[in-house]
Amino acid sequence: MLALAANFDPNQISTKREISAAAINVSGRQRMLSQRTALLCLRLVCTQDKAEQEKLRHQLLADIDLMETSHNGLLNGDEKLKLSGHLSATLLAMYFELPFNLDHQIRSYIAQVKALADANTRELTQDNPHLRYIQDAASTQLLIALDAVVNQYQKENEAQQLALDIQRAELYCQSCAATAAAKIQAEKLQKALQELKQTQAQLIHSERISSLGQLVASLAHEINNPVSFVHGNLSFATNYVQHLLELVRVYQEQYPQFNQAIQDKIEAIDLEFLSQDLPQVLSSMTVGIDRICQIVRSLRSFSRMDENEMKLVNLHEGIDSTLLILHTRLKAKDKRPAIEVIKEYGNLPLVECYAGQINQVLMNAIANAIDAIEDRMAHGSCPNPKIRIITAVVGESALIRIADNGIGMTEEVRQRLFDSFFTTKPLGKGTGLGLSISYQIVVEKHGGALWCESTPGQGTEFWIKIPLCQGVKAEAISVSAASPLICAASSETLNRWDKEDKGEKLLL
Repeated sequence: MLALAANFDPNQISTKREISAAAINVSGRQRMLSQRTALLCLRLVCTQDKAEQEKLRHQLLADIDLMETSHNGLLNGDEKLKLSGHLSATLLAMYFELPFNLDHQIRSYIAQVKALADANTRELTQDNPHLRYIQDAASTQLLIALDAVVNQYQKENEAQQLALDIQRAELYCQSCAATAAAKIQAEKLQKALQELKQTQAQLIHSERISSLGQLVASLAHEINNPVSFVHGNLSFATNYVQHLLELVRVYQEQYPQFNQAIQDKIEAIDLEFLSQDLPQVLSSMTVGIDRICQIVRSLRSFSRMDENEMKLVNLHEGIDSTLLILHTRLKAKDKRPAIEVIKEYGNLPLVECYAGQINQVLMNAIANAIDAIEDRMAHGSCPNPKIRIITAVVGESALIRIADNGIGMTEEVRQRLFDSFFTTKPLGKGTGLGLSISYQIVVEKHGGALWCESTPGQGTEFWIKIPLCQGVKAEAISVSAASPLICAASSETLNRWDKEDKGEKLLL
């Protein structure tokens, strides 16, 4: 949407990207708010509880004010929202000309919502003309216009389209309007709200993963060039230094008698110590550069920004890359020993999957294991903190088991573990999206299974099962029946684990 400056000024480019991204986000939020306010209006009409009605009125007015502020910001600019207000000719036509005339539609829609929110209780019926207008607009003309504008913003920005799944919300509105039973309406409303949460979670996940992947890939690329330069020249520098030191030694042998100036310089620089220490310094630098190169390779492997389709992937490389990225969290700290990672890798073949998404699942599982160990230490002690990672082939699937001896969780928490926005972490530390998105990646996108077993105060174990080939997807395994099925189908390696664990569910 915004062209880059001809001189490629980094500050100008960064500012324009922020403005363009803000316009896309705000226009997408307009579409979400139209659906959300439509659902809230329906709830306002359906509920008979006055306290609930007041709450819904307040929420409606807050949402519609946000929609109006966002709309004015897109048209006229808003410094707080980072909106410039500079629209292309195509966008101006969409806002102020037929067939969309979006400015008129949005302002009419806002007026109708405010009118419904201000209506008295007796007027809150399903025949209310404001409600009929809102439902029709939210599912037809207004929705179509908003989608067209969002797509236009994305095309002008040449960014990957982030589409919202609103088809189910439309079906909900149609089915809810056709029924008069309050109980059925409430059930369908709950379903629609849950689907809306999942859509929001997918949008947040897509934005975060895209931003994270781009950041990691860009960082790895920027680091790789100078590091490769240093790494490539360090061996030459080492050889040159060795030659110079050898030349100094030959000079000492051929001219053992130094004049006073040379002798003073030898003593000043401590030539003997320098000759011994300089090769060690260069060797240490070589080790450090090799470590940086390894980290860069792991970052590039983890981000997998160039892989938008399923490929054959080495899962062990993904696990190792994730552990390397989380290395600083595994190291010993002031009041905590290092977390030991025990790897028992089986003979896994290459697995057909989305590498970047599976890496994200592994990152969530291992990061949660670290959090659980730290929580146990915060509430008591964990003398031998460790994480155990085991891989094996079970039938036509690859199985990854990630166990920790952390604080564990109750059965109530375990049952809600994969719900969107559910988290036991403090405000600001967790969003409740990591495991929910991981479940969608493994189960819905790869046809696998994801579940966990946990005992409070002892630890937690995650089981990740992914089909080796997506041509024949494995059936989803229910949580309650998962462990017996796996044990029954396990190989000799899995039987050995069970014997070592003395019949316990957890590995640690």
